[in-house]
Amino acid sequence: MDATDSSTRGTPALRRVVVTPSGKPRQFEMAGRSVTFVPLSIKRRHSSKLIVPPAGAAFVRTTSTFDLPLIRTLGKAFYWQKLIDTGEVANATELARRFKLEPGWVSEVLRMTRLAPDIIRAILDGRQPRHLNLHALRGRQAEVPLDWDEQRRLFEFVS
Repeated sequence: MDATDSSTRGTPALRRVVVTPSGKPRQFEMAGRSVTFVPLSIKRRHSSKLIVPPAGAAFVRTTSTFDLPLIRTLGKAFYWQKLIDTGEVANATELARRFKLEPGWVSEVLRMTRLAPDIIRAILDGRQPRHLNLHALRGRQAEVPLDWDEQRRLFEFVS
């Protein structure tokens, strides 16, 4: 790393990343699966990421918004539930003690494992409604019902 790189690291205008294909895509079979390899070149430019499709390919714009704190917390919820299911910890209180967290917070996060599978998939794909955020899912605005149809109505979810 040279001196100009370290001095401009904190400058937001230089953080944009541009991803462009640097060769022809190749497709091959590997262990019974079809694999596509697309050589890319990555360049930093300003403050956003841009993926440029190969020449001649149709450009499809997606409107997904990944809520990373929500996705991380959802992953944490399923990990913690696995610890309880396997008997590594007995309950949410012991889990909270083990990770030095508030028991109430652990319980709120664990309730996220009761979400309908299509709601979880939409969150992971970034297709959830805008108002469906971590605050809403942890049951702070309204208690999240166990019934999946009621969850869809509560969160105004349309799959």
